[in-house]
Amino acid sequence: MRSQGPALLPIFRSQHQAELLMWLFLHPEQEYGVTELADRVRAPLSTLHREVVRLETAGLISSRSLGRNRLLRANLGHPASRPLAELLDLSFGPRVVVADEFAMPGAERVVIFGSWAARYAGAVGPPPHDIDVLVVGDVDRADVYEAAERAQERLGLEVNPVVRSPQEWREPVDALVAQIRSTAHTAVIGGDEGEG
Repeated sequence: MRSQGPALLPIFRSQHQAELLMWLFLHPEQEYGVTELADRVRAPLSTLHREVVRLETAGLISSRSLGRNRLLRANLGHPASRPLAELLDLSFGPRVVVADEFAMPGAERVVIFGSWAARYAGAVGPPPHDIDVLVVGDVDRADVYEAAERAQERLGLEVNPVVRSPQEWREPVDALVAQIRSTAHTAVIGGDEGEG
């Protein structure tokens, strides 16, 4: 099963390929098992295996065996590794960076919405110029704004956070929450990552 090229950056062969590269190049110090990556990118193991073979043949990733497991990592020695990592950071990085930076006490759910979430879900359009983030929980607003500043610095894109209570999320009387729930959004903490 081949997925379509990603609307966020359609230079990649498929959404699965782009997300596989994202996990490896945005975490270059880590090794991932093939099964773990298939779960992370929500791809059948056979599909991911084909992508791994292509990328390893091209020298973009490397693997090693550890018992019965095959561990993968980005090949930082490849001449294209640095520009590829920058492209992945700009296009797919928000999902990883927002999850990293907004993991804070009291945050029950963190959701990316707006134009980035729409492109991530496959809607064609211009590249996003900012990242809209909803934090659901009993959080310190100063922590939220500090997280937004860190994410903005890492991504090179403006990060616009809003905070709502868990009750406001469950019972969407608030117009913004109702809009987020009815349009493309991606939960990066709590909930189902693929929701939208």
